[in-house]
Amino acid sequence: MFNTPDMALQHELLTYVAGEIDAGRICTTLDTVMSPINAQKMREAHRLIETGTAKGKVVIEGF
Repeated sequence: MFNTPDMALQHELLTYVAGEIDAGRICTTLDTVMSPINAQKMREAHRLIETGTAKGKVVIEGF
């Protein structure tokens, strides 16, 4: 269905990135995970980002 001419290249790139992550040469910018998703957590995440003190990505997860 989504067969594209660059599928083999995409596979090679994803395999390379996975290897770099496994080797510890690439790491996430994830800083904070908040759960569950609700208005309070949304306000808290927004406040954290507005303060400029977040060192990485802020994620809100879980329904």
